[in-house]
Amino acid sequence: MINKKWDIILKDEFKKNYFRNLGIFVKNEYKNKMIFPPYQNIFDALRFTDYDEVKVVILGQDPYHGLGEAHGLSFSVRENVKMPPSLKNMFKELYSDLGIKRTKSDLTDWAKEGVLLLNSIMTVEKDKPLSHKDKGWEIFTDTVISKLNDREDPVIFVLWGSFARSKKELITNNRHKIIESVHPSPLSASRGFFGSKPYSKINNYLKAMNKEEIKWQ
Repeated sequence: MINKKWDIILKDEFKKNYFRNLGIFVKNEYKNKMIFPPYQNIFDALRFTDYDEVKVVILGQDPYHGLGEAHGLSFSVRENVKMPPSLKNMFKELYSDLGIKRTKSDLTDWAKEGVLLLNSIMTVEKDKPLSHKDKGWEIFTDTVISKLNDREDPVIFVLWGSFARSKKELITNNRHKIIESVHPSPLSASRGFFGSKPYSKINNYLKAMNKEEIKWQ
């Protein structure tokens, strides 16, 4: 599936009925409608950040639904695509927190440094947010979170907004760290995302774990 250690970790999941049904549904959707991200990029979050490489999880809800935006990593868009407001606010907070002025909207470099940019729902129909809700993706990605929760090696979970925070119940092991706030979207960012300093908190936790910090720039 993924050509990574994730294949071993999730092998039982791939055999389950819900996952087979999800696969049939997704293939049909791609055949008949405009679906994002591109089919070959659906599992890129897991491809770029293998099970043992995950230091941080930044959880999104579902992919961007505008043309050319989603490419398999939560919050990230390819270069030369108009930057979505949530990502703009993430970069505003990055500047406020660490003085880093980032303009590159493609977050693949974060993924390669150990930041799992996971959307709970991994596909979406063009211009129809949450169109692939309750089709099976949430069961699959909840399992991804649970498998990370099982890890001896601590993980930092970043939960922005009420949807992401609802996944807190899956993180039962107190060796892991949770950073939470409202969502960076324009509707809520000023109610507690701005000033929450998630990037320095992540790096302080990593330092305490004797792990290399994330180069956010």
